[in-house]
Amino acid sequence: MMSSPSRKRLDAARWTKRALLALTLLPPSTAHASIFEGEALDKVADVLTWVVLVIAPIVGIGVFLLIHILPEKIAEKKQHPQAKAIQCLCLLSLVFGGILWPLAWLWAYTRPVLYKMAYGTEKVAHGHEDVPPAPAPANAEEEELQELKNRIAELEIKMHNNHSGNGGKN
Repeated sequence: MMSSPSRKRLDAARWTKRALLALTLLPPSTAHASIFEGEALDKVADVLTWVVLVIAPIVGIGVFLLIHILPEKIAEKKQHPQAKAIQCLCLLSLVFGGILWPLAWLWAYTRPVLYKMAYGTEKVAHGHEDVPPAPAPANAEEEELQELKNRIAELEIKMHNNHSGNGGKN
């Protein structure tokens, strides 16, 4: 005799076969592929064809181009010292299908490591890109000139004291 679990499996297999046979023998019900019929269906198909074959690729290319020039725009906004090189990398990224774009993005947000040593001071201090420079006072040149004259006078006094402290010997 068969055990109870194996009998249940056999019964389940028979019922499954009967259900599949019944589904294959039943006549199919009518199916509708669209809510439109006739001329309306043709018009919708024509519009979708234009959208898929013409408009979507144009929009996709436009978005692709706009995204790929973002690092260049960021570098120009932050007055990056190598903005032209970043622009070149953005163009190369377009040619190579976008694989260089993350590098251009990172480059636009960083400063060269030894920039100050190579070129002197930066135009804008890093981290203060959005803050406009403070306006210089109207007599800034006169103040600077007076400070330089005071500094020269102090140095002359020190030099004279050092000279007279040595007894005039050099």
